[in-house]
Amino acid sequence: MTRADPSEERVLVLTPTGRDGVATVELLRKAGHVAIACPDVNTLTVSLEDGVGVVLVAEEGLLGQAVEALVAWVEHQPPWSDLPFLMLTSDREAPSIGRLREQLIGQLRNVSLIERPVQPLTLLSAIGSALRARRRQYQVRSHLLERQQAEHDLERRVEERTAELGVSEAALRQSQKMEAVGQLTGGIAHDFNNLLAGISGNLELLQTRLAQGRLTGLDRYINAAQGCSKRAAALTHRLLAFSRRQTLASKPTNVNGLIAGMEELIRRTVGPEITVEVVGAAGLWAVLVDPPQLENALLNLCINARDAMPGGGRITIETGNKCLDDRVARERDTSPGQYISLSVSDTGTGMSPGVIARAFEPFFTTKPVGEGTGLGLSMIYGFVRQSGGQVQIYSEMGQGTTICLYLPRHYGEAEEVDVLATLSKAPRAEEGQTVLIVDDEPSVRTLVTELLEDLGYTALEAADGSAALKVLQSDVRLDLLVTDVGLPGGMNGRQVADDLPPPGGPGIELVHGWPLLHGSLGRRSRWGERSRPSGERG
Repeated sequence: MTRADPSEERVLVLTPTGRDGVATVELLRKAGHVAIACPDVNTLTVSLEDGVGVVLVAEEGLLGQAVEALVAWVEHQPPWSDLPFLMLTSDREAPSIGRLREQLIGQLRNVSLIERPVQPLTLLSAIGSALRARRRQYQVRSHLLERQQAEHDLERRVEERTAELGVSEAALRQSQKMEAVGQLTGGIAHDFNNLLAGISGNLELLQTRLAQGRLTGLDRYINAAQGCSKRAAALTHRLLAFSRRQTLASKPTNVNGLIAGMEELIRRTVGPEITVEVVGAAGLWAVLVDPPQLENALLNLCINARDAMPGGGRITIETGNKCLDDRVARERDTSPGQYISLSVSDTGTGMSPGVIARAFEPFFTTKPVGEGTGLGLSMIYGFVRQSGGQVQIYSEMGQGTTICLYLPRHYGEAEEVDVLATLSKAPRAEEGQTVLIVDDEPSVRTLVTELLEDLGYTALEAADGSAALKVLQSDVRLDLLVTDVGLPGGMNGRQVADDLPPPGGPGIELVHGWPLLHGSLGRRSRWGERSRPSGERG
């Protein structure tokens, strides 16, 4: 057995009368023990703090003495400790002595009585037995410390593993987003060509009419070109939202409005062979979710539905308000309460019971190798469960499938955002207000400059960061800096903004089209940001 630290095996001796104390200490030291003589109770109590294996005390050293501090030390021992006391008793058997002795035994707890006179061999044997018991206590202490260290190490490993799983989950989520983006790109490239053809074609017609002096009916060409550009901007925003790498906060959401914003994107993704029908419930309750994650879930459900109908068919997107009582909630493996349902139904091949049972398993897929990661439904399931909801699958082979998301009702109004504000609603400039436009694309600078001048602002232009700094370092009044993030010449828009003077100078609007920059912007309270193309005015 491993011996304890020498200081923890000391024998403290309290024999205050005659030569008993000196003789006892000499006896113990000759036997190889570390023995310390204590002249009084206070010295004994203080010595306990420096380590002790056993206390040898003559009862007359405690009877009638102030032992409160000693008793308090005994009561506040750690759970592993039970300090042994060896008490040398006298041959006095008066009732008062007996009562005091019993009281001391109760207060000191672990007390063994040795009647005097005592033989040296008997005393040394008792000391040895007490020290062996004390060593076992130290062994328990060591085991407890090892256990505490093991628990600490386990907690640390769990935290590290949890962090690793979080990173892996984020990577899987991003992988699924990019898989969805890959599904989008083919159809959207074709759509962008059509939109650009609509813009350029209407502008050419407008130019021809102006050259011919035919000024009537020009509005229809302008409106058509604007409509195409807004649709292109909306498609771009959807792609940026899907590919964005950032933590997205939940907010009150109107699911009907979210579906309406996604509808054109979904139709173009699933292709002309698939009919898409949207049935939105009137008075639909709000839910508290991450809108981009819900968009991603909806798009993936529609892609899965499309893949289940290789020969074409119908996708129905339907919403509704649901009140789930105890019975229905148990059937759907969720809590009773009010929910909104978002379901995607198809008329495809359907799913067998075995496939349904494994549908939410990560990496499980029925698609051929290379055509799916098997992450779609598992990611949707995880997102919905984290939002407090549930996912149910209803399917019959050869009849089709319905996947229904149940999301808890949010008691509050959903946020409504008007993305495409018109120029007529934009605020007019105050007298003398000046804006610096920094962009390496001349057509963008010209467009923004003309829009701002129409609103009464004085607009200055710079093609790169160096030119912008010259303006910023001049005495020109400047109320707002609008800069692209990606600039040539070795200085980007953020670096230009960082070189601005402290608050009190111009505000900053960072305009960019690169989603990876979202997470790194906004450290200054004066910063704003928007993605380009934005389709926003004002």
